[in-house]
Amino acid sequence: MIRYGLAVGADTSQGRPGDALEYTASAGAAAFIIGSEKSEFVAEIEDTYSFTTDTPDFWRRQHAEFPSHGGRFTGAPAYFRHIMGATQGLFEKTDTRASDYDYFVFHQPNGKFPLEAAKKMGIDTEKLKAGLFTPVIGNTYSAASPIGLAGVLDIAAPGQRILVTSFGSGAGSDSFSIAVKEGIIAKREAYEGWKLADYIAHKEYVDYGVYVKHRRKLKSL
Repeated sequence: MIRYGLAVGADTSQGRPGDALEYTASAGAAAFIIGSEKSEFVAEIEDTYSFTTDTPDFWRRQHAEFPSHGGRFTGAPAYFRHIMGATQGLFEKTDTRASDYDYFVFHQPNGKFPLEAAKKMGIDTEKLKAGLFTPVIGNTYSAASPIGLAGVLDIAAPGQRILVTSFGSGAGSDSFSIAVKEGIIAKREAYEGWKLADYIAHKEYVDYGVYVKHRRKLKSL
């Protein structure tokens, strides 16, 4: 509908000290230029499918500093129902199946859920590992699936297909069927081979005391 648009997924995950959310808390962002100039495509969005319900498994009350969540409730009725519902819906809409895709990127609140969802749907878990970054960098919330897609686009070959399914507490999922195009080769050469994995490799670890200080989690009365 437009010549060019900039789509950005960015977030800073929150977690009360000692809460389960804190173990994967992270921050990150990914940006994509989306447009209709086919001569410059590195990948094409072939089709989309959305699946939503009223399932509030994660929320933050007014003036609350940290979010609350439904514990185990965030699994089956929230994450799995929507990830699987959107993915299966895209399969049916496009008359495709898991074997038609070379890579899958699912929203990744942790390293376990995406792989478990794939197993439930009969998808080869090896097809998810190229875009599974949460075990390394943590849960970046709104940026999780876009970052996973960026990692896959670093290695995918022209002609291959990627299925991406996001998830947002509330709850809903969007699935995208993406075909990799020849233009991706020229783009990689222009950036001299740098990949998302290379950026992640340049990291520095800090202890928990430094972490809570910089995240401003320690409050005085």
